[in-house]
Amino acid sequence: DMHKSIVVSCDTYYYLLANDMGIDAIARFMGQIGFGQRTGVDIEGESPGVLPSPEWKKRRFRRPEQQKWFAGETISIGIGQGYNSYTPIQLAQATAAIANNGIMYRPHLVKYITDSRTGEKTMIEPEPLRILPWKRQNIEVIKKAMVGVNISGTSARAFAGAGYTSAGKTGTSQVFSLKGAEYKESRVKKELRDHALFIAYAPAEAPTIALAVLVENGGFGAQAAAPIARMVFDYYLLGKLPKGAAREENVEGD
Repeated sequence: DMHKSIVVSCDTYYYLLANDMGIDAIARFMGQIGFGQRTGVDIEGESPGVLPSPEWKKRRFRRPEQQKWFAGETISIGIGQGYNSYTPIQLAQATAAIANNGIMYRPHLVKYITDSRTGEKTMIEPEPLRILPWKRQNIEVIKKAMVGVNISGTSARAFAGAGYTSAGKTGTSQVFSLKGAEYKESRVKKELRDHALFIAYAPAEAPTIALAVLVENGGFGAQAAAPIARMVFDYYLLGKLPKGAAREENVEGD
């Protein structure tokens, strides 16, 4: 049940799915939605991240015994662990593409540019990059499940009582390998604890905002990252500030 596997974040489902798909198919689909490549955001130094594949591993390692791809690596890739390494802007772009029913846009940091002499504003218009070659019904499965995550799934508590319907997915990013040992947060140094991740968009029925939240060494996405997304959505959609926050005036650069 893919819907339930997304709602409750069931790793076992994706162990089996990754094994059935194989690493080549996984890498192909992940590449289509922008992972392993620069988003084109208007800032220097953007990293393409790492989209693992047998070809990537051969380029990455020199020794023949290190270049071999193992079946167990495909399993870990299936839940976003292993060699996977992506940037928050890639996650946000991919989330927006799902929200937009498969249309991918180039992200921008600037909304408009104001001429200092004339005061004329030049808007930075959205740039469609491509349309994902995915079936619409498959995208709908993902979207409905992401809505379920915020209604009855892993991040339901963070979005309880919201005045809108949103869609999201919690995640956890390992900082280092335990090499088979059981993970106990209390026994791990703070700087080595898992990162908390959360992707989301809202309103679910007609999205106007998509985001990715990463809390370094924050642990579980539902506990540390999802509440931040809720505060962002509350402000963006409802104009509601977090408790104790002061409203600031807009700041324009020169």
